[in-house]
Amino acid sequence: MTVPELRERMRAWISGEYKAVIFGPEVDPVAYALFKETAAEVYLRQLFVRRDRRSEGIGRKSVDILRERVWPRQKRLTVEVLTANTRAVRFWRTIGYKDYSLTLEIMP
Repeated sequence: MTVPELRERMRAWISGEYKAVIFGPEVDPVAYALFKETAAEVYLRQLFVRRDRRSEGIGRKSVDILRERVWPRQKRLTVEVLTANTRAVRFWRTIGYKDYSLTLEIMP
């Protein structure tokens, strides 16, 4: 997607049911989280850390802040990860998420 397309997609998400939290100084943000809360859970759609700032603990700290200050403690937390993204799968498991389901597909 182009930058304008990405901007419009994000605008649609946050003008609807999603909320965004930006991490880092206002002039130089390093990460953001996009999530929605339902009666039963908090679904994390995206956690993005700038590529040049990865492997510095920013993702872990961002999730810690969300869990401590933003998300209700009594709700289930969910995130979807592509199985081929082994680095992300390892990250989410390391911070406490557990496998729940696996979607299988046959491509045309």
